[in-house]
Amino acid sequence: MAKTAKDIMNLIKEKDIKMVDFKMVDINGQYRHVTIPAKNFSEETMKNGIGFDASNYGYAVVEKSDMVFIPDPDTAVMDPFCEIPTLSMTGNAMIIGNPENRPLAQYPRNIVLAAEKYMRDSGIADTMLILPEFEFYLFDQVAWDVKPNSIGMTLDANQAYWNSDSDDMGCVVPKQKNYHIAKPFDPTYECRSEMCLLMADAGINIKYHHPEVGAAGQFEIEPQLSPMSEMADATMMIKYIIRNTALKHGKTATLMPKPVYGEAGNGMHVHILLMKDGQPVFSDDNGYSNLSETAHYFMGGLLKHIASLCAITNPSTNSFKRLVPGFEAPVTVGYATSNRSAVIRIPAYAKTPNLRRFEIRNPDATCNPYFCYAALLMAGIDGIKNKIDPHANGWGPYDVNLFNLPEEEKAKLKGLPTSLDAALDALEADHDYLTVGGVFPEELIKNFVKTKREECRQLAAIPHPAEFEKYYNM
Repeated sequence: MAKTAKDIMNLIKEKDIKMVDFKMVDINGQYRHVTIPAKNFSEETMKNGIGFDASNYGYAVVEKSDMVFIPDPDTAVMDPFCEIPTLSMTGNAMIIGNPENRPLAQYPRNIVLAAEKYMRDSGIADTMLILPEFEFYLFDQVAWDVKPNSIGMTLDANQAYWNSDSDDMGCVVPKQKNYHIAKPFDPTYECRSEMCLLMADAGINIKYHHPEVGAAGQFEIEPQLSPMSEMADATMMIKYIIRNTALKHGKTATLMPKPVYGEAGNGMHVHILLMKDGQPVFSDDNGYSNLSETAHYFMGGLLKHIASLCAITNPSTNSFKRLVPGFEAPVTVGYATSNRSAVIRIPAYAKTPNLRRFEIRNPDATCNPYFCYAALLMAGIDGIKNKIDPHANGWGPYDVNLFNLPEEEKAKLKGLPTSLDAALDALEADHDYLTVGGVFPEELIKNFVKTKREECRQLAAIPHPAEFEKYYNM
């Protein structure tokens, strides 16, 4: 049931809440926030919102940058990391109008809502259910240094194999052998269980958590399938809870795609399925892997646009250090059943018609989740509308381990972009599927590309420690 301003005011009184925190999202997908005393919250707050400067959030707006943030009362949850009782809400950014405000088209939450409306208007489906898998590392120490005379980083996890000579109890994990490992080799179990309980308190249903492959403390938390707009909000909250709970337990958490050289990287595989009038759109008992023609066309759209999608789903230079062979990360443009080497994997265990789906494996959590999920939907709809058949286009199914193919066969395969610059090139050349229906504003894409190009330029200019090893004495 939709909440109202009066419901929030009653909650403030019932829980003796002292502060109301409004969490907003910048262009990079990070939380910003503004807090007001709870006694100042009123129906006027919901109507008139909270003023902020959109230019400081990375949005290049033609209009004046003064915007208002209108909170969504349905997102109200208690913030478990505030000592002072604090109610937290997210919402939407609006352009101040006369007489009516209108949505800021570039704001991430508004883009997700626009994409969902475009889907409904198309008649293809009324709901996209998604399930992102959150992989992350929990370290005991991390530090970095970027100065003219000192460039480097250090990190440590007590359980990592490189501590075998200093751990007094022998509780270290061999390299790349952390998957589902049990106590006493899983020292952060209680920390992760607490994360999941806090997520449940925030209204996020959790499927499970477990140790992942990386021996330096890699783990995964997987929520239940949820509608795209709800999961975009939940993604922000999940990352918030992971990081803050880790700090509470004396750890530091990162969802960075490749924090540890030689260990598995952190992906955010996204499971996708469509529903219409409560019925599955992707299910067909007679289709390949029990998926319908519509599901295959959706996959075709993703595979056609995968290079440009990478700029949105993998928007960091570090992202492409994960997308390399040998670590179960996808590198090949293709689809298959139960095959982690292709960018689209169809899980064989999803037998029930309402659960038949596929996962796209290249995204990572450096993405802005609102942009990521909306872009995946728009690419899929483009595939359905244009009947892009992935098999006819030579994208599979690849029911073999692509990493083990002979080199001459590998040479025939199309790969993902190998750098953020290459992905940005693809996005500049291929983004009409995003702007159709006005879902992604052209000025947002131009500003996003400009912002990310500058990141690439800055990082490319910094000497790397490994370059000293390679070239210092040349």
